[in-house]
Amino acid sequence: MEIEEGGVTVEVPEARHGASEGAGTGVFYNPVQELNRDITVAVLRTVADRCETYLDATTASGIRAVRAADAGYRVTGCDIDADAVALARENLERAGGGGDVVHRNANAYMHEHAHDVVDLDPFGTPIPFVDAAFNSANRYVCVTATDTAPLCGAHFESGVRSYAAVPRNTEFHAEVGLRVLLSALVRTAARYDLAARPVLSHVSSHYVRTYLELDAGARAADELIGELGYVDHCQKCLWRRHERGLIADPLERCPHCDQSTWTAGPIWLGRAHDPEFVRAVRTAIPDSFGTAERSRSLLETIAAELAEPTHYDQHKLYKRWGEPNIGMDEFLDALRSAGYDASRTHYGGTTFKTDADVAAIEAAVE
Repeated sequence: MEIEEGGVTVEVPEARHGASEGAGTGVFYNPVQELNRDITVAVLRTVADRCETYLDATTASGIRAVRAADAGYRVTGCDIDADAVALARENLERAGGGGDVVHRNANAYMHEHAHDVVDLDPFGTPIPFVDAAFNSANRYVCVTATDTAPLCGAHFESGVRSYAAVPRNTEFHAEVGLRVLLSALVRTAARYDLAARPVLSHVSSHYVRTYLELDAGARAADELIGELGYVDHCQKCLWRRHERGLIADPLERCPHCDQSTWTAGPIWLGRAHDPEFVRAVRTAIPDSFGTAERSRSLLETIAAELAEPTHYDQHKLYKRWGEPNIGMDEFLDALRSAGYDASRTHYGGTTFKTDADVAAIEAAVE
């Protein structure tokens, strides 16, 4: 069937009856990822002054490659599935885009060819592709991970195997998942004396998406390794701390309530985005995009979000306190009036970040 997205028309597989993800029996296409793709094109527009070539490493229907070509890039799609290659080529040719689709193993192809922007959007974990991606990319690597259960610690052993880190299924699991992914990507790039700094990241609709700007050199890579560390967390009283460093020094008991604590890491403790870059991407989203309003709102929230590596849920806090909650704007204003930094998070309507601990939060809003 034909679909129109972002001003281009492509052929995609007919969805199975009741298949919400839009996957047919063969080539995969996910309509839920339209917001992801809209933001990707806005990123490509933002960096167009220094980037010309784009690789869609696991192209499937070719929708990302077609949209990148429409944004003015010389594109290459790559897929190991012959049916996907045929469909993606047809879509790219029909759209009049400059580029081609190759029938290759994505890792083999990336080790042999360089591109300004490399985009990884596989099904599940991107980890099997990231070494080759950093070998291929000149300026940016874009990564989607849909295996949120391993990233967030819900599937613990799988998370340890895939990301060489200890994930934890805490109340701030969205933040843990994002930062476990960023840690794995930063460490992988550093093996090749590359600094992979996140300039935009978001957690949306059961996936994690991040955009990494590359800088060559061992010193730059070492600087980012210094942003890795660990988070200790008490599930009972919600006390937490984070410390940079490659050697974990976990607490066995919470210093506030003596409950046993959980430690997650190594995770990325630096900023997950560059506010100036995020605002530039927001202005690059035209009204014609199907998710324009949602994308702009999301990016506005991300740009204002604090860099704290954990968050709280306002409703859960008031439930603990046995009191009715107040409006989020009033709540955040109270924290700021008490001298603390506070912001909404982009992945939840009742979640927020602050440099205050639980006791200070309660005192500020009572």
